[in-house]
Amino acid sequence: MKKMIIALLIVMIFHSVKAQQEESGYIYPTDRLVQQKLEHWQDLKFGFIIHWGLYSVPGIMESWNLSSEDMDWIKRDTSMSYCDYKKWYWGLSKQFAPKSYNPDQWALMAKNAGMKYLVFTTKHHEGFSMFDTKQSDFSIAKGPFKNDPRRDVARFVFDAFRKQGFMIGAYFSKPDWHSNDYWWDYLATPTRNVNYSIKKYPQRWQKFKVFTFNQINELTSNYGKIDILWLDGGQVRPPSMDIDMPKIATMARHNQPGLLIVDRTVHGKYENYQTPEGEVPHQQINHPWETCMTIGNGWGYKKEYKLKPIDSVVHLLIEIVAKGGNLLLGTGPDGNGNFHQEDIDAFKTIGRWMSRNGAAIYATRTTPNYHQGNIWFNVSKDHTVMNAFYCIDKKEDVPATISWKGNVPRKNAKMKLLETGKNVKWKVNDDKVTVQLPKNISVDAIALAFQFEITEK
Repeated sequence: MKKMIIALLIVMIFHSVKAQQEESGYIYPTDRLVQQKLEHWQDLKFGFIIHWGLYSVPGIMESWNLSSEDMDWIKRDTSMSYCDYKKWYWGLSKQFAPKSYNPDQWALMAKNAGMKYLVFTTKHHEGFSMFDTKQSDFSIAKGPFKNDPRRDVARFVFDAFRKQGFMIGAYFSKPDWHSNDYWWDYLATPTRNVNYSIKKYPQRWQKFKVFTFNQINELTSNYGKIDILWLDGGQVRPPSMDIDMPKIATMARHNQPGLLIVDRTVHGKYENYQTPEGEVPHQQINHPWETCMTIGNGWGYKKEYKLKPIDSVVHLLIEIVAKGGNLLLGTGPDGNGNFHQEDIDAFKTIGRWMSRNGAAIYATRTTPNYHQGNIWFNVSKDHTVMNAFYCIDKKEDVPATISWKGNVPRKNAKMKLLETGKNVKWKVNDDKVTVQLPKNISVDAIALAFQFEITEK
């Protein structure tokens, strides 16, 4: 009877997961190497996305100032005509010579923060390549930085992070607003989309497809091991703007077997994990996903900068992991290659917390009873060890005890507080677990992680 109930529960869970996947448009990859890499990616939990491009020189919003479609939420210099603004913006390429950039320092900063994978913007929507592409002269390697031995920026960034053990991701924008085969200069550019009729000018679109294919071929052929191809610009999709993803994916995976392809917001077999931007889903998701979010008020470097409270960033990481996702945290350096000091300090603070509590974050999976008030839960991959996180509210004193329902430790199990490395006292009464906290815990601790063995897998 018990076996029949367990079998029935498994069937119910399977159908529930399948229904959620169908509703979300997620399709699990069938390639064994992709499956293995995806499993490893899910273990890492915490990544770093770096936005760096022409927008970094004046310290403004990345690319979007060029799009007339988006002016309801973007402020642009009103003293300039649109045509003059585009000339000024793209003319920043003549000033971009980041003499101070030091990717080894960046990689160490991210590693010490507890991050495990990188996504680097090889090209944003503005069309400026941060790698030595042979398809265009509009790149960091062709301007005033061309005589610097480090001009092939993406190569040096990828190598630096690889040396620190990071999984490597290449961000690449499918739209290219600088390309005359995407935004044809014969016509106005009223939207972020192609500004000509592809049906009327198929040869022009074909040239753009070849250009895109060749650039991705360069990135996946010439830059060492690439683990993730992170494609942005989801409006470039069938049927209106078909970029031929099957051909691109076949080529890219020939160059990089097991490559994760993230065709953002284009649901289907080329979206190996989904990427809600700037938000956390309301509930657990049973397929691979990642929240991409800024640590400040912009993806890249901004002169007018405002950092988010670091305790809220750590609390978000805890919530995301409890819901089954990863956090990809973003910021970027200025035109010289330097990060805001606020970013550097924030990464150190996050790193101090992760150095003590990372064991409860990495290589974990979800558990059904995952959230009660300020407390979040996850489990080890083998479902033998549970982690409980108490997120500290700075507005309130740390209580003497905390309690939760269910998620009961194994009988006589020891419960370790990772913040101190010491065991804490706990008791259970009527399925209610009560934990006694040390008296010297401060609100500055951000969050407390408790680790204990559980009985059932």
